[in-house]
Formats: sequence, structure tokens, C-alpha cells
Amino acid sequence: MSVETTLDHPAPSVPAEALRGLCGGAVHLPGDPGYDFARMPWNVAVDQRPAAVALPHNAGEAAELVVAAARAGLRVAPQSTGHAAGPLAEGSLDDVVIVRTSEMTGVTIDPVAQTARAEGGVLWQQVVEAAAPHGLAALHGSSPDVAVAGYSVGGGIGWYARKLGMATNSVLAVEIVTADGRVRRVNAHSVGADADLFWAVRGGGGNFGLVTAVEFRLYPIADVYAGMLLWDRQHADAVVREWVRWTATTPDEVTTSLRVMSFPPMPELPDFLRGRQIVVIDGAVLTDDATAEELLAPLRALSPEMDTFTRVPAAALSRLHMDPEGPTPAVSGALMVDSLPEAAVDAFLAEVGPGSTSSLLFAELRQLGGALSRDAEGAGALPRLHAAYAGFFVAIAATPEMAAQGLADAARLEEALEPWAAARTYLNFAETQVDAAKAFDDEAWVRLGAVRAEVDPDGVFLANHQIPAAGGGRD
Repeated sequence: MSVETTLDHPAPSVPAEALRGLCGGAVHLPGDPGYDFARMPWNVAVDQRPAAVALPHNAGEAAELVVAAARAGLRVAPQSTGHAAGPLAEGSLDDVVIVRTSEMTGVTIDPVAQTARAEGGVLWQQVVEAAAPHGLAALHGSSPDVAVAGYSVGGGIGWYARKLGMATNSVLAVEIVTADGRVRRVNAHSVGADADLFWAVRGGGGNFGLVTAVEFRLYPIADVYAGMLLWDRQHADAVVREWVRWTATTPDEVTTSLRVMSFPPMPELPDFLRGRQIVVIDGAVLTDDATAEELLAPLRALSPEMDTFTRVPAAALSRLHMDPEGPTPAVSGALMVDSLPEAAVDAFLAEVGPGSTSSLLFAELRQLGGALSRDAEGAGALPRLHAAYAGFFVAIAATPEMAAQGLADAARLEEALEPWAAARTYLNFAETQVDAAKAFDDEAWVRLGAVRAEVDPDGVFLANHQIPAAGGGRD
């Protein structure tokens, strides 16, 4: 069959034609009017061009789509918002259907049981707003427009993490469409293969099926002592060193992040950020005000120019970190760090401290330890994080040149900290392809491969960070 093509209107993938009409017509192929909009992830620096993009409205439509895609010889890549779409787009997507769950937006709060159910496209801000009137809080992350599902099945480090652990280990049940088209609800009471699937999906990401809903614990947190401290970057040497010393002894009730940030002179930015280079420490302290003030005293002794720490509604924490909302072009690097001795701090400051010309918007060190360093009771595939800090380094990538420079600067900072890097990685922060095996211990990696072989023997699902079926081995 001959199909005419042009540069502006490429020929649609022939196998993907079998999907037309599914999902209430919300299937877009190359050349369709809605294709370019549908394929665009949150990180618009990523140019993903799949064989089709489908937007199911419920689990039934998702199951029908998965079956049709498999019959057509296509793979299925689950995607909620596309915050970390980069690893997926590094490979060929010619035989891939990206399934966007953004049309599944139902949220249910059970205030008596202190639980929530969020469909596959629900953003954390929706859950935060729904839970707050009941005096409840979720283990959301630092960004309000990240989807619950992807964040939760990949780990999830939020402002209560050192006290309450990763979000993935507060997941109570998962509704998931597996490669055979079954809609399965798996939980701690599941047996046999379903029990293995419930274990694997909590930490193993999108390797085992298409998550259409997540049920998870909420916590009785109505308000919390939280905020930020801000200094000009000229004070970075003293601030970074004191924060590192301070984090070595803070109790589990404290979870903080340190960022060295450089802002362009954009008119839409507030005066205290526009065109400035600053150091910010933000976080939350799950204790009474007097204890929190005593704990924060060593940082406040450094005379920050801005100090917003106070008792605030728990719902305010979803925007505490000032993460950008809406589609944003960005590139990044990440690594886990075992420790930050003086030499490591020297290396960090040499890259992003006073006088640096790095293009990074921010270089972040997130405090781990506490509950994150201990195996969670009844945990899934990711029971703990084997590191003291998580590094996350981000640059704006509005042009290809900015992207290349940002990647180079992030890589240079990673290299500088490599002598103190942990052996493990954290996949939720990895926005380029990495060896997924490095996120898990050996026993868990073998078990994950066995579960993948059981639920997806033909490799229908394609995840951002791929876990091969049993026999795939470590790289």
C-alpha cells in the first residue's frame, strides 16, 4: 500500500490505525490535528513522537486500549503528566502508544478511615485541597501539578518523608490494567500473583501495567511549622556548611531542602527573586512551635534576609518549594549522596557557589535519612533509600543551546560530587536513561524481573525506567 507523506503531515502509523475510535475517539495519530498537543509532556523540552497518543476516560477504556495495542503489535507507555518524559523519548517510539491518564481525575476522601482514592490522572493539588477540610494531609511532593500515580509508584519524597517515609509505602491499593487487559485491584490482602504485583508496583514504576487508580493513607496533619529561609548567594559558603552540619543531627520530624538558585531578570518574577542568585532552605518540622524554633535556631543565627517559617495550614506546603506549574522546558541531572564532608561541600560550592557562571536554575540537596533510611513495614519493592542526601540539578531549556549548556553544567556538578555518590539511584529524580537495577537491592531486582515475566511476558509495557522480565539481568 502506498501512503503519501509530507514533512508537515507525516503518514500515520499503519498498526496504530487499529486504535481509531477507541477511548471515545480520544486517540491521536501522527498527522491528526490533535496529535502535537496530545503528545506534549509537561517537560516541553522533550520531543516525544509516538505511533499514537490515547486518552482513556476510565479503566474500562484503558483496558480496551491495551488489548487493541497489543494485538496491533504496539507497546504501551503509561504517562500521567510527563514530568519525567525524557528517558522514554531517548528511545524509538515508532511502535509505542503513549497512554495519557489526564482524563481520569476522580478523587475520593474517606475522612473516617483517613484514606484517599485518586484516579490515574489526578494531580497532588487536587488531593491536598480535598483532604484539607478534614484536617488530613497526604505524602505529596514539592510540586502541586505532579500526578499522584507516577509519583507514588516510583517512590515519592515529600515534606513529611523523614518522619513518615516514602509515599509508595503508604499506598494501600492499586487499580491497574495489565497486559492481558484485566483490570486488577491489588492490595495487602491479595494472594498469589496479585500479591506479587502489589509488591512490585510500589516502587517499580510503570513496568507492570497501566495504573488507573491509587488508594493511600492520609495523616492527621491539619497544620505544620514550615517555611523558607533565604540569603544572597554571597553567603552560600556559610549557609551550606551549617546546613550540612545541622542535618547530621536533626530528628526525624525535620525534612528540609537546600537550593542554590539563579534567576533570570524576568519581569514576572517577584522582586526578591528577579535577576538574583540566592540560597534557600525550606522544609517542615512536625512538632510544636517552641521545639521547632529551637531546632531552627542554628540556621536563623546566620541572619537570613527572609524567614517565613511559622505555623501554616498543611495545604500550604504543596507550593512551599515554588516549583514551576504548567508546561516547562527543562533538563536536569541527579545523584544520591552518602555523605557531605568538607571536601564535598567545597566541590559543590566550586560549581554553584559565589562567582559561579553555571546555567543551572537550581542545584538542590534534599535531606534524606530518618524513616527513609529504615525498611518500611509491609513495604513494596522500594522499602528505603540508601543515601543521606538526594541531589537534583535543573536548568531551563528554552532553546537547544540552553538545553546543551544545562546538561553540561548538571553533569559537571554530578562529576564533582561523584566521590561521595551512593551506590543506589532514585528513579523519580532521574530524567535521563539510567540503569534501573541501581535503584534496588539484588533480591528485589530478581523478584521484580520475575513479576514482570508473570504479568507482561511479551513486553507490552514500556516504562520510563525499564525493568526487564526475568533473565534480563543487571547492566
